[in-house]
Amino acid sequence: MKFLFLVQGEGRGHMTQAIAFSNLLKTQGHELTGVILGKSKRREIPEFFSREILAPIHLVESPNFACDNDEKKILIGKTIRQNVAKFGTFWKSLMQIHEIVKAEEPDIILNFYDLLGGIYNGIFRPKAAHWVIGHQYLIYHPEFNYAANKGLNKFLFRLNTRMTAIGSSEKLALSFYELESTKDITVVPPLLREDLKKLTPTSGDFFLTYIVNCGYGKEILEFARANPHLRIRAYWDKKDAAEIEEPLPNLSFHRVHDKNFLRDMAACKGLVSTAGFESICEAMYLKKPVMVIPVNGQYEQACNAVDTVHSGAGIASDNFDFSKLENLIQTKFNPDNSMKAWTNIWPYAFQQLTLETKMTEPDFVLTQSFS
Repeated sequence: MKFLFLVQGEGRGHMTQAIAFSNLLKTQGHELTGVILGKSKRREIPEFFSREILAPIHLVESPNFACDNDEKKILIGKTIRQNVAKFGTFWKSLMQIHEIVKAEEPDIILNFYDLLGGIYNGIFRPKAAHWVIGHQYLIYHPEFNYAANKGLNKFLFRLNTRMTAIGSSEKLALSFYELESTKDITVVPPLLREDLKKLTPTSGDFFLTYIVNCGYGKEILEFARANPHLRIRAYWDKKDAAEIEEPLPNLSFHRVHDKNFLRDMAACKGLVSTAGFESICEAMYLKKPVMVIPVNGQYEQACNAVDTVHSGAGIASDNFDFSKLENLIQTKFNPDNSMKAWTNIWPYAFQQLTLETKMTEPDFVLTQSFS
């Protein structure tokens, strides 16, 4: 079958998931005809994505979060106003997507949580099946753990998730751990790159950190200055930053690089990160303890933090106090080790999904949990 990807470009997680899924397609004899990637003025497209995806990339303007002046907190009101004001721009993006779909004639459009993907499917009704994939679709599961509700944040998170999935025939909910699928979603393991699975973890003398919003760099710098005995290696995708910056003897900042990040993940003694799903999964696979700090104002990350603790991966915090994870490690904390077995069922899970798509019976529903 022919696949076309629609990928949200706000963070690296959806891109690495797309790379992993593209490799899965090749092993199963399917074709990836192209990737439509939402672009952001705040971030550059990582070099590793262009190198690894091995398919034509089409850039489109898509909705993005708006941050405060410190590039830390997500401002929901400002986000809504800015995106509504760009309606004309996004309509042009929808038309661009439609032209690509007509040219490529995919059997399945796989949407990695891009809002325009759901809107496109609802308005243009292409012949291709519309699949969606992401940790966010676990909200449809009765055992999903929500973070404490903060105003309209929970409502808007649920609304955005539903809008990305308008008219979808398959909702693939990525999960840290095994759960039974339901009539609404198919629960599947995380999508992890093959490079990660080839690594041999060791216990180094530094903490690894990844920050999705560069404003958190100041907080990390202040902590490192006050705690010179702790070594920290930080990754970010700050525009115009040097490849490596070393403001302190015990602190270095690195531009996002797929292979270097995974190398350091295997060698670190623990991960301290904003609460993006993908980085947590990578740490769990390598049995590294984690501490997550949800991006302020991003309710989705608050839910990820709750799920991180529930999964047995580590702890959550409201600041980059690395000593909290250091104290956890000193207690001989042993992270949950079921991630490797859970991710290994992907080939079977994908075969079941494609089998369902090929079946003609309209009432057939996939409910297997792949356990």
